[in-house]
Amino acid sequence: MKIRGAVLERIGAPRPYAESRPLTISELDLADPGPDELLVRIESAGLCHSDLSVVDGNRVRPVPMLLGHEAAGVVETPGADLETGQRVVMTFLPRCGSCPACGTDGLTPCGPGSVANGAGTLMNGDIRLRRDGEPVFHHLGVSGFATHAVVDRRSIVPVPDDVPATVAALLGCAVLTGGGAVLNVGRPKPGQTVVVVGLGGVGMAAALTALAHDDVRVVGVDQLSDKLARAAELGVHETFTPEQAADLRAEVVIEAAGHPAALETAIGLTGPGGRTITVGLPRPDARITVSPLGFVAEGRSLIGSYLGSAVPSRDIPRFVELWRAGRLPVESLVSSTIALDDINAGMDELAEGRAVRQVIDFA
Repeated sequence: MKIRGAVLERIGAPRPYAESRPLTISELDLADPGPDELLVRIESAGLCHSDLSVVDGNRVRPVPMLLGHEAAGVVETPGADLETGQRVVMTFLPRCGSCPACGTDGLTPCGPGSVANGAGTLMNGDIRLRRDGEPVFHHLGVSGFATHAVVDRRSIVPVPDDVPATVAALLGCAVLTGGGAVLNVGRPKPGQTVVVVGLGGVGMAAALTALAHDDVRVVGVDQLSDKLARAAELGVHETFTPEQAADLRAEVVIEAAGHPAALETAIGLTGPGGRTITVGLPRPDARITVSPLGFVAEGRSLIGSYLGSAVPSRDIPRFVELWRAGRLPVESLVSSTIALDDINAGMDELAEGRAVRQVIDFA
């Protein structure tokens, strides 16, 4: 079938992207689903720094590539255990369920899933996208910046019909990553403090998930005053710039900026016995400078958490229930709704740090 989507033509184009236009809106051919795959009509897709990291070259992927990894839609061709009309969340790290990494309860990314993501294919190694007869690579098994996608069943989690498409899309990355780091790794107890360093979409989702806990103090740290103000509006108890927060110490500190300076800040804000949880993806050549003494003398730990150490099939329903109970206002993460044709300008907004979550509404 013919679809329309945003294809990354080249990596490392100069900014502003609205002028250099590394992404083109193209007509593509989408092949029929193979075994254990589904055709999904995309309803909503979020712009995330993991998309930007491919555009700017921080994460080198094969091109041309149809981008987008945070998306939700409706099943159009039934398969596996899902019927036509079922709303689904697409997640960017499929789990085979049988490799050693899949036995770590979310701690370690699936081996075969990671290999497929790096190669730009679906889980079985196939490519379902073509343009003018030439292959176009998949982005993290989703390629959600398009009207339709063929997705492996292991990249899909069904959600009830009462979950709006925008909420469902954000559950697949921002909430799984930020919120998962809180639920699966931070696990704050009543009376403890959770600090979130970096208040983009993932960081704000972490803050909202921490706020869903009873009797937990939540602090937001960011360099941008607009993001601090937004966090305060959403109920974060205190907000600071990194300089203002220098004397703060907390039991759980989550770094969600993907920058070495932010991670150094997060480590510095972690109190004795506390955990620094890093979910941001810095450049591969990024380095930090810290004293190891505090980790030993004060019993502190530094933990990496990819996709919030989540098992999507387990954790997305948990977030759905928090949303239904009014304790996790996922809609509040949306800073703007944009058209697919405006995606290059949307990448500029991300690069400048002005956006929390921009959403493409295909409906």
